[in-house]
Amino acid sequence: MSEKVSRIYSNFRGVDFRGEEINLTRSPDVLNMWKDYKETESIRTRPGLALKNAMADKVYGIFFYNGAELVHAGTKLYKITDNGSEELLGDMNEATSSGFVYEGIFYIKDGKSYLRYDGTEIKPVEGFIPTTTIGRAPMGGGTKHQDVNMLSDYRRNTFLSDGGSFDYYLDAMNIDDDFLPQITYSYLQEESVPDEESGEETFGYTPVTRVLDASEYEVDYAKGKITFLNFAPDAPATDGQDNIEVLFKKQVVDDSGNEVYRKLILDCTLLQVFDNRVFFSGNPDHPNYVWHSSLDDPSYVSDLDYYKEGMDEAPVRGMVAGNNALWVFRAPSDANTTVFYHVPTIDEEYGKIYPSTHSSVTTGCIGRAINFNDDIVFFSERGMEGISGDIMTEQVLAHRSSLVDRKLTAEDGYKDMILAEWEGYLLVIIGSKVYLADSRAMFQNENHVEYEWFYWELDKEITCAGVQDGVLYLGAGDGVYTLTDTEKNLRSHWTTPKDKFNNPHKLKTTNKRGCVAEATGDIEVSAKLEDTDFEIVGEYKGVTDFFVSRIKRKKFKDIQLRFASNARFSLETVTLESYIGGYIKR
Repeated sequence: MSEKVSRIYSNFRGVDFRGEEINLTRSPDVLNMWKDYKETESIRTRPGLALKNAMADKVYGIFFYNGAELVHAGTKLYKITDNGSEELLGDMNEATSSGFVYEGIFYIKDGKSYLRYDGTEIKPVEGFIPTTTIGRAPMGGGTKHQDVNMLSDYRRNTFLSDGGSFDYYLDAMNIDDDFLPQITYSYLQEESVPDEESGEETFGYTPVTRVLDASEYEVDYAKGKITFLNFAPDAPATDGQDNIEVLFKKQVVDDSGNEVYRKLILDCTLLQVFDNRVFFSGNPDHPNYVWHSSLDDPSYVSDLDYYKEGMDEAPVRGMVAGNNALWVFRAPSDANTTVFYHVPTIDEEYGKIYPSTHSSVTTGCIGRAINFNDDIVFFSERGMEGISGDIMTEQVLAHRSSLVDRKLTAEDGYKDMILAEWEGYLLVIIGSKVYLADSRAMFQNENHVEYEWFYWELDKEITCAGVQDGVLYLGAGDGVYTLTDTEKNLRSHWTTPKDKFNNPHKLKTTNKRGCVAEATGDIEVSAKLEDTDFEIVGEYKGVTDFFVSRIKRKKFKDIQLRFASNARFSLETVTLESYIGGYIKR
């Protein structure tokens, strides 16, 4: 009597694109299936795309602020609410934008502009105006107070007047002559006050602070000198208390007169908020530089707060906050200096700084990087890499995507991927293709853990992504879509691996009682033997619990089953029995 072997395909875990000999819980060929953990442990067809907002231009960014959806499409930024759409700005850069909310204000960068929006008005970020020198004498000196702000062309100096000098020298020469410096002067003004009893006048002094009229001083812009014309300012009423403040303009330009400082930040394409500061990078002219704002002020970027990552110009591809550090990932480098980290450090002279430290990882990033569920990951030429270890230990690279590398890394546009974290998955979006790393399902591969993966194909080329209240928003060339359509017809399938029933050297024949599948939906079942193409076995409509498919195949070496549908379906378990026959003849 022939031996009967029963196969139960269940606990489906995801795809495996490595080859034919794979675990029976995975599929070598799957499309548009996933695990919706909120509803079922079975695999099921993904939701379809539903048009949320039609746009006339390509969508470059989707953001959410104060109950509104902000959409960057083409050269415009729109505010979309239940009451309709409003154009906020019409001069955006046609490139991927990034944004964040800080202390109730929304900030957005597009590689050309740096803007702030308070819910009413959108405008360029007006940089904080620093007081660069305090306690300055008329001829110079004083104490350096605040650094120059790269986002502002303006500075302040405060002086201790000496009661006799008419000329006051600023801490910068060749100041801009398109702005008349503003001078605020504090002094004591003598006033007469009648005595209530005698009626005689008495004299006293009242503190006065006023902005001087332009007729009261002249400016030597080349020397950075202010000359008081009609009087020499009095010495301060309180010793050591500055009584003159000068606001002036000094734009940092190159030899051709082009703006330098502000452009360094405006041209950045990467943002990361870390330790209550905003870090900027991705300037194409300074590809390996990172700048950061001052504490709690996204509008103040000191001209000293920058770091050069590595000696060569391999560009920064991603910045990620995690494990008490800011991680910076560069493209492959000839010097093998690609991954750096910055840890907040207190310096006696400069306060809190973020020195750059080269990690022990030398693999470069050519895609993107993200903190995925507290796993610091980036995409190299080989696929998805994770960093094991933290700043206190040696960092070791651990691969995370062996199951999909063969297909993932071959995708056109791999370097321009979009990353989005949604429902416990990391979505790696490349054009219309989506690879989903499942944080709930990991496995041990030799000495490290890796993710299980699913694979989708959308009917739109995706340009950006956002998540709000558990809903995935996807930008495309014609609008914003949500992945919420559960009624739309959609092709999906799950294919079992080539199964030899533990007897690769013997022939098999399926049990006449057929294949039993626990499933729901309209399902098409196909079978494939080693030397044939897939052949439809049967179609089953309106399945609500299980169905039996009469798969009649004789004397085969291995068999594969494919469960497919043009509508939504789910699959929980499949049972197939076969009898083991004689040896395969060569």
